[in-house]
Amino acid sequence: MPGLLRGIARTAVIAGTATSVSNRVSRRQGQRWAAQQAPQPAAPVPPPPPASPPTAGVDRLTALKQLGELRDQGVLTDDEFNAEKTKILGS
Repeated sequence: MPGLLRGIARTAVIAGTATSVSNRVSRRQGQRWAAQQAPQPAAPVPPPPPASPPTAGVDRLTALKQLGELRDQGVLTDDEFNAEKTKILGS
């Protein structure tokens, strides 16, 4: 009987060691594969659509008045004012 117990104990130790080694190898391979795989670049964000000029006459007048006030206050230069005015009028 002692020989039988010794054989069972030896088998248990060998099986436990094999399981431990196998798990360690699997973990190490997983880490290597993860390190080798370059992260995929994120998809580029599309630029926002261009702002459309106001379509109603009242909106255009309001926008032009606001631009004129900004120019009079010195916030906008004449060139900036003319560029924005061209955008609003669509010409």
